[in-house]
Amino acid sequence: MKACYENCQQDCGGKIMGKILDEDMIYEILSVVEEIPEGKVASYGQIARLIGRDKNSRLVGKVLGMAEFYGKYPCHRVVNHAGRTAPCWREQKMLLEDEGVEFKANGCVDMKQYQWEE
Repeated sequence: MKACYENCQQDCGGKIMGKILDEDMIYEILSVVEEIPEGKVASYGQIARLIGRDKNSRLVGKVLGMAEFYGKYPCHRVVNHAGRTAPCWREQKMLLEDEGVEFKANGCVDMKQYQWEE
């Protein structure tokens, strides 16, 4: 599997949003991502809520951007609240379609049908 958000990757040295993240938080986010079943998606905000950081959906996105440094995770199963895929990761849509996820005419995942209910 290709790196999550490969084309947007920047070397941030583990520093995100002006703070150095501890490894526990990173693995907490990634362990939730790992639980998303094939054929389902979760939103950044949903993952943030599950780790007790309701207002940190952007933080989740930043961590997913560095996920390749921590192992293989199904980052392609994470979309925004409207079901939009990452704009700079063309393969994400294809990976989701391979798992049976269908897209609406506007190019978004139908969150009512495919959102993971944890």
